[in-house]
Formats: sequence, C-alpha cells, structure tokens
Amino acid sequence: MMVLFYLSASVAVLATLLFVVSPNAVHALLNLIVSFVAIALILLLLGAPFAAALEIIIYAGAIMVLFVFLIMMLHVGPTSVEQERRLLGVRIWWGPAVLALILVAEVGFLIVTGAVTAESGPRPIDPQEVGLVLLGPYVVGVELASILLLPGILGAYYLGRRRREGS
Repeated sequence: MMVLFYLSASVAVLATLLFVVSPNAVHALLNLIVSFVAIALILLLLGAPFAAALEIIIYAGAIMVLFVFLIMMLHVGPTSVEQERRLLGVRIWWGPAVLALILVAEVGFLIVTGAVTAESGPRPIDPQEVGLVLLGPYVVGVELASILLLPGILGAYYLGRRRREGS
C-alpha cells in the first residue's frame, strides 16, 4: 500500500508541476485533471472514499468545466484556433497519458487485490460528518474560498477582453 501511495503522490506532484510550467492553458488543464485524480486515489488509499469521490466530482468535474468555459471565452479568434491545432499534436498527450495510465494501473491493482476495504484504513467518514465539519466551525473559510473563484474569473475575463480590444 505504501508503494501505491508514493506512486500516486509522485504522479500528483509531477502532474502539478507540468500544470504550472505548461505554456498552453488546455494542456495545463489536462495535467491538472490528472493531478486531481491522483489526489483522489491518495484519499482512497487513506480510507476516505467519500472525500475521494468529492475530489473527482467537484474538482475534476465541475471546476474543470468552469475552467474550460473560461478558456473558451478568452481564446477567441482564428489565430488562437490555428495555434491550438498546431499544439495539439500527438507528442503533447504523452505526459498526461502516461501519468493517467499509471493511475489506471493502480486502481486496477486495488480492484483486483481488494486492497481497499472498510477495514484497510481509518474509519470511513459519512457525508453527514463532512457537512457538519464544513458548515460548522469552518463555514467562514469554506465560503471565503468559494467567493475567491469569482474575482479570479472576472479578472481573467477583463484581461482577455482588454487584450482583444487593443489588438
């Protein structure tokens, strides 16, 4: 189990680094999705299946859709479409594909061996406990974190719009 944990952690760190240094927003998003899936696998290995499911649903699902819409709003025009076509070659997919295959192999190993069970880790947390913690003493932090998304999106839209009007 420790080998799988360290393998997932290294995939998460590597995918996050590729996300940070990627010059293209779409490629960065692919690496970020791989990073989120690796973090979900780490949570699953630590005995938190509900947190792992939330990681996939909220981060790899909903927030990634939000970022895709943001990229669609910012990259408008024939020059960016042609640039995307040039950059979407086969070799750019090797990094995220290899990292995703490592994660798929890990999940397959866990399923085949039955290594992740209710007895394999700490006691599972049910959704009611998560809600009580998030909306109890940490409600201000959760709300502030959700409010921070809106100015970031508006700022990116403003910067993208200003760049289009100037050119």
